[in-house]
Amino acid sequence: MSSSLPFEIRGSAIAGQGAFAIRPIAKGERLIEYTGERISHAVADARYDDESMAEHHTFLFAVTDRTVIDATHGGNEARFINHSCDPNCEPEIQRGRVYISALRDIAVGEELQYDYAYERSGDETAEEERRYRCRCGTARCRGSIMESKATYRKRLRAEAAKRAAKRAAKRAAKRTSKRTTRPPARKK
Repeated sequence: MSSSLPFEIRGSAIAGQGAFAIRPIAKGERLIEYTGERISHAVADARYDDESMAEHHTFLFAVTDRTVIDATHGGNEARFINHSCDPNCEPEIQRGRVYISALRDIAVGEELQYDYAYERSGDETAEEERRYRCRCGTARCRGSIMESKATYRKRLRAEAAKRAAKRAAKRAAKRTSKRTTRPPARKK
């Protein structure tokens, strides 16, 4: 593990190992890039079958609809940053790379955390809710490492609005092209 990092890895009350600040960290400071093997979602699903796991535990980070980083393979210390519903860090995706940055000033000894906010599908079972339960223990804990139900509903509304706007733009383009397209002139 790198000694130039502003944090160290040690036991965490949240989950196994965690990342803890070893020096003051300023708001906005980029702490580390989340690295590992880049794989497809299908490969990730084949590698990690949640149903067969007693406890959900992976080091996967979805970068795009096609790409996932599996930090179990070639990953670094970023994989030990745990989830919190009241995080002090956030992931930033830039040009297909994932960086973890501080959301606020972080004191020495404080555990680094970001909100995993796994996307919901809307049909989660009680078993899935149990599997993805949160252990952050903060006053703002929503009980799950999945995105909040309110965020899920907001995301669905935004996606629906985007689709509606796209359809409206297509209809407007068709109307415009019909008005501007003239039949060829007839010969007399």
